[in-house]
Amino acid sequence: MSMSNKQNPPLHGVRVLSIEQFGAAPYGSMFLADLGAEVIKIENLPAGGDPSRRTGPYFLGDADSYYHQTWGSNKESVALDLKQPEDRAAFDRLAATADAVVNNLRGDLPASMGLDYASLYRVNPKLVCLHISAYGRDNARAAWPGYDFLMQAEAGLMSLTGEPASSPARFGPSIIDYMTGMTGMVGLLSCLMRARETGLGCDVDTSLFDVALHQLGYSATWYLNTGFAASRLPRSAHFSVGPVQTYPTRDGWIFVMCMTHKFWEALLDKLGRRDLAADARFASPNLRGQHREALSEILDAEFRKHDSSHWLGILGSVLPVAPVLDVVQALENPFVSENGMIASVPHPLNQDMRMLANPLKIDGVRPAQKPCSPLGAGNARLVPQQTDAPPSSAAQREKGVLS
Repeated sequence: MSMSNKQNPPLHGVRVLSIEQFGAAPYGSMFLADLGAEVIKIENLPAGGDPSRRTGPYFLGDADSYYHQTWGSNKESVALDLKQPEDRAAFDRLAATADAVVNNLRGDLPASMGLDYASLYRVNPKLVCLHISAYGRDNARAAWPGYDFLMQAEAGLMSLTGEPASSPARFGPSIIDYMTGMTGMVGLLSCLMRARETGLGCDVDTSLFDVALHQLGYSATWYLNTGFAASRLPRSAHFSVGPVQTYPTRDGWIFVMCMTHKFWEALLDKLGRRDLAADARFASPNLRGQHREALSEILDAEFRKHDSSHWLGILGSVLPVAPVLDVVQALENPFVSENGMIASVPHPLNQDMRMLANPLKIDGVRPAQKPCSPLGAGNARLVPQQTDAPPSSAAQREKGVLS
């Protein structure tokens, strides 16, 4: 299904220019595009555009890939060489029509390339300039390049991922890229609301490192206030509450989360083990966490008596439980298709292309998706000519050209 035609999508009439590549900014700006904003990728012409267009192993022609399309839905493409005066002037004319300019460049580059608010104020004082960098723009690491996995390493996240006896492990997908992209979009939209009231834009900054560190959450609060240092626990267990971890079944694994005493009581009922309620070691969530090893030995024996499907059938509507699936099993899960999370997004070179749908719903309907346009496809159509006057009327705004 596509978004309802009864009203315009939420971000209709918003124009965003994004100098983006790989994960962080493309993931965040994809949400803006799916929600109706006109997101224009400003791609580096001499480099052949976003490097993700050439990231394999699966391609869609010479300058496109499934990797690139993953975060490219509903975006336009304008290819420029911003080091050339003519192309830089074309970018400035386009910025004069935009609401926001996004980049995920190295922290020292936005100012030197004239992509910060101080530089673009003369072009459009209403612009909100979002900067997504590795370490920020105002510290000793501003010129450092960086990627998601490095942040997971330095922020301590790898010390919390995996089994205790294993080597440090990262989260599977680039979760810090995604979280940073979304953090940046919250800042952008907040400042865009203010700019529409005041007529003045601003700079908004976030960085992969800051967001990665922020994901430590209560582990950081514990350490900063008590000195407790969280570490990896067996079976992906919760740091303090139990039983919250994986358990082996007769044919696989399930994850059980008794975060509250109510769920513990329900588990005992379904297992037929009311005797455990009288065991002092398991009298509270925190005590069950402290005696995790002894409790695991008991519950392992119970869960191994039946297949995962059996336990999901009797526990699924009673307490939080889920099967532990691999990628293929996760995507072939009937619930995924029933819930509309697989979308058909026809591409010129693959009319049967499928992608994950947007996880948002507006009035119960997921946003429609279409592929990112080919490299530079929007140059002639979207970039104002040198003689164009800055837009100012409501009629021009309805055409997607915003003052």
